Amino acid sequence: MSNLEFGQMLLSNADYLKPFAFTLTRDHESAKDLMQETLFRALSNKEKYNVGTNIKAWMYTIMRNIFINDYRKKSRQRTIFDSTPNDFLLNHNQTAVSNSAEVNLKLKDIQSSIHDLPDIFKHPFLLYFEGYKYNEIASLLKEPLGTIKSRIHFARKLLKEQMNRY
Repeated sequence: MSNLEFGQMLLSNADYLKPFAFTLTRDHESAKDLMQETLFRALSNKEKYNVGTNIKAWMYTIMRNIFINDYRKKSRQRTIFDSTPNDFLLNHNQTAVSNSAEVNLKLKDIQSSIHDLPDIFKHPFLLYFEGYKYNEIASLLKEPLGTIKSRIHFARKLLKEQMNRY
């Protein structure tokens, strides 16, 4: 198939793509850009088209893939353009400021709640909190595995009740 024939096939089927482009973008200017990019990609990838197959479906697929790739690229950027004369780029993710004082107060409350637990629950819970597994805690404290699991469960339950007050 010659380039001229292929170009005529593309142009004769281009009108079918306009409603689909508008459906994807919901904006006339963006739809025109998407149409133009689709036709450009179709022309530049002529060798990938199999003669005799549905050219409309092939062009729909190209358009959908372009739209999806652009959407993903825009969602990764998340950059806001400022319309001031200097055209500064602002990254809205950097506006959050952490409040370490509040975190420290909560951490102190949690530590004091753990300290206030009865010893029978506190020791297995602290070992579990440090990363030991249930069976390791059971062998360290020389207690049955079920007992260790229930003590850690009750320690969590007591801590949850104490922390719900906040």
